[in-house]
Amino acid sequence: MITPALLPSREQSREESITAWALAARGGDPDAVEHFVRALHRDVRHYVTFLGADPQSADDLTQDTFLRALGSLHRFEGRSSARTWLLSIARRAVIDSIRYNSSRPRLSDTDDWEAAAERTQPRDLPGFEDGIALAELLDTLPDDRREAFVLTQMVGLPYAEAAVVSGCPIGTVRSRVARARTSLIEWLDDTEGPRPAAVAAA
Repeated sequence: MITPALLPSREQSREESITAWALAARGGDPDAVEHFVRALHRDVRHYVTFLGADPQSADDLTQDTFLRALGSLHRFEGRSSARTWLLSIARRAVIDSIRYNSSRPRLSDTDDWEAAAERTQPRDLPGFEDGIALAELLDTLPDDRREAFVLTQMVGLPYAEAAVVSGCPIGTVRSRVARARTSLIEWLDDTEGPRPAAVAAA
């Protein structure tokens, strides 16, 4: 379980509630299942989106994550927070999706299939441009830094929990987040210059 020192009391209470819902859902409580899914749906979708999923596959990966989680609830014992456990499942779902898609033959008759897909997306949604700008900026980060930044700064996971999800030491997560912040601040300060190229992973 999450220790009190890791989170402010209000956030700690939320994490404990989510974990309690997961444990109750494991016991077959349908209301607990609904609360669990609603509480974490947004976090999971943000996480899979910023790991590189396009808008269409992000919805599918979010659904796949919850299907996997609900099928595995009998193994959840509450040793970590339910959110950490669920985001670990989301990470595996993204990795499995990337492996599956890379093994499939390419069916598009255009070289620039990503641009073609982008043109079909609605552009009049509130916050659309901001979301695209943020996604493009985060795309310039190496995968490990982007994941650490999204987990801690956007999803709001404590560093210790992000380390569990990522499967690395907490110090590594802190380092990745610090480097991501430095890169993003430098690029935002240099808005007049050319768009940054992806940097090499540490």
